[in-house]
Amino acid sequence: MRRRLLTGLLVVCAALSPARAEHGAKAEKREPAKKEEKKDEKGKAPEHKITQSESYLMLDPIYTTIVADNRPTGLLMIGMGLDVPDAKLREDVERSLPVLRDAYVRNLLAYTVAAVRIDTQPDVGIIAGRLQAVTDRALKKKGATVLIAQMALRAK
Repeated sequence: MRRRLLTGLLVVCAALSPARAEHGAKAEKREPAKKEEKKDEKGKAPEHKITQSESYLMLDPIYTTIVADNRPTGLLMIGMGLDVPDAKLREDVERSLPVLRDAYVRNLLAYTVAAVRIDTQPDVGIIAGRLQAVTDRALKKKGATVLIAQMALRAK
């Protein structure tokens, strides 16, 4: 009686199990269900766009340390992007982004140490002018416009 009950339970478990029995003792593993991504007509997942403009390139925010009395007293954060209407120049800018970012960080570090204090608002016009000069110098031509999206100070 026990043997029949165990055999019946095994049959029921095998029927309800998500894995199928194969060659007696081995079981075939089932792949987990993948999430369905929304795709367009071409089969690609949609990209997240910041703006509808084709010429705008957004950069990651740049953080620099504000120093007073030889101690760090806060952070300056600058969020920016580049407007590059010329397609060929835009390709050059995309390829040169690591060099541009390095030049921006170096220039802003020097400016922050010399001119930015935690108790006064930094001059956005001067910073934008410095970043534009760095961009023109790094690309060796004009045509990419620096657009500052946000600027913030954080005191420690």
